Amino acid sequence: MIDLQVSLILLALTAAAGVAYGVRLTRVGAAHNARVDKAGTSVLLGKGAMEATYWALQPIARAAVWLGFTANGITLVSLALGLAGAVAIALGHFGIGGALTVVSALGDALDGIVARQTGTASDAGEVFDAAVDRYEEFFFLAALAYYFREEPVALVLALLSVLGSFMVSYGTAKAEALQVEPPRGAMRRAERAVYLTTGVLFAPVAAAAAARLGLPSWVGLTPILFTLALVGVVANVSGARRLAAIARAVAVRAGPPPTPALTSDAEVHSDAFRSAAP
Repeated sequence: MIDLQVSLILLALTAAAGVAYGVRLTRVGAAHNARVDKAGTSVLLGKGAMEATYWALQPIARAAVWLGFTANGITLVSLALGLAGAVAIALGHFGIGGALTVVSALGDALDGIVARQTGTASDAGEVFDAAVDRYEEFFFLAALAYYFREEPVALVLALLSVLGSFMVSYGTAKAEALQVEPPRGAMRRAERAVYLTTGVLFAPVAAAAAARLGLPSWVGLTPILFTLALVGVVANVSGARRLAAIARAVAVRAGPPPTPALTSDAEVHSDAFRSAAP
């Protein structure tokens, strides 16, 4: 029951934030954010949703700065919350686990805002933040894999999502290492976080509806299974496409392969004669 209540509260808060941003849109217009413009959008996660999220985090960031929180401190708290959320999910408490994971994911955006507001943004901080992002995502998917350890199909979907998230992130890192503009593609970190946490948060709602309607218990897990399948398939396809695009960009930059020099018949016979001479 507590998982259902937590899920409903968090979904209600999300809806309220959406309504508040809608009021802002009608009165002032969109809240533009340089980081959102740089990251770009995709079909799966529109620019409006990302701008609304950063807009909603601004007052929280100002409060964090006023209270003396540092960007790295927020990152560490996010890591702890992500681990706690993963433990809850592994034990089947999807409402609590989903809520902790959402707060953890928002902390990943909040630390960057705090770093920019306090003038403490650095390359070292970005490396730390990116590493924590990878751990948090692994904790989340590993928790689902553990929960579905006796369900082969669901377990495969969870592992497929792990592979897809790894390949998308690897493509970005490889592009940056080769100094190539990384293709935007789909199912990047923000999109995976949104879809997977949404699936987990809706699981208690679906379970309550299934119990009320007398449906099988597995119906309550369909939001999680659907989002795992979506992320697993789209992320792996996107990862393969990104790597192919990177390979093409590197090949174009390198130019055509050198053409071997042509050798005349006379030179061939002369070389053969010299090699045959005692």
